[in-house]
Amino acid sequence: MTQSILLFGKSGQVGWELQRSLSVLGHVTALDFDSQDHCGDFSNPDGIVQAVRALRPDVIVNAAAHTAVDKAESEPELAQLLNATTPGVLAEEAARSRAWLVHYSTDYVFDGSGSRPWVETDRPAPLSVYGRTKWEGEQRIQQSGAKHLILRTSWVYAARGGNFAKTMLRLAQERERLTVIDDQWGAPTGADLLADVTAHALRHLQACPQDGGLYHCVAAGETNWNLYAKEVLAQVALAQPAIKLKATEVAPVPTSAFPTPAARPHNSRLDTTRLQNTFGITLPPWQQGVARMLREIL
Repeated sequence: MTQSILLFGKSGQVGWELQRSLSVLGHVTALDFDSQDHCGDFSNPDGIVQAVRALRPDVIVNAAAHTAVDKAESEPELAQLLNATTPGVLAEEAARSRAWLVHYSTDYVFDGSGSRPWVETDRPAPLSVYGRTKWEGEQRIQQSGAKHLILRTSWVYAARGGNFAKTMLRLAQERERLTVIDDQWGAPTGADLLADVTAHALRHLQACPQDGGLYHCVAAGETNWNLYAKEVLAQVALAQPAIKLKATEVAPVPTSAFPTPAARPHNSRLDTTRLQNTFGITLPPWQQGVARMLREIL
């Protein structure tokens, strides 16, 4: 029997890729905040419940969130609603209808201390409204009794829409010297990789429902924003020598050089051992995904 899948947040970076990757698993109904047929607006939890009851999906995938990290500091109520309250209500509805719920979370649930990659059992201690509300969302899902898969990720990018690499490429064509932070560490992770892992994991969970729960999902390896920028420019020079890059220097600066309303974790490394062992998957090095994305946009 064909599975029915309900996807929220279809136009975001991850949601767009999920429309592709989930299509092989069953019939996908994809909604966004402005969808007309059914409610996909996470600021309207009652409408979200009505959508689930009308569509009666076997699987619900939530790629909707308040991801504007700095803006969340000045609108905590909205961040709370989108990242915690509505996902909690959605989880309760999933539990009632016995649907699987897939949800995405973030390295921002941690305080970014130390240099060891975070494991799933480490105690969260978020530094920002965004991190706090995402952690609360996780807890509400875990307490709902719903069958669930929560994937924590970091530094997500996609070929579609704006991203760090595109910004660096633009600035490198305008300026001779770039200054980029070198004291935040993590792994740039493609929305396409996240979407593919999601589809693979869902297939696995049909056979082994006991493997549901919380997992870390990022590309392999680690870098900082400064080294990431240098890698992007090196890849561009190789792939498209015709592009004239003015920048001859990518200077390292500390996070304190760019004050922001929301504190950023210095250590966003996530340990993916549990995900890889449970689902039998290999996560490719971050450079591979970035190179592919650049070839797509150049």
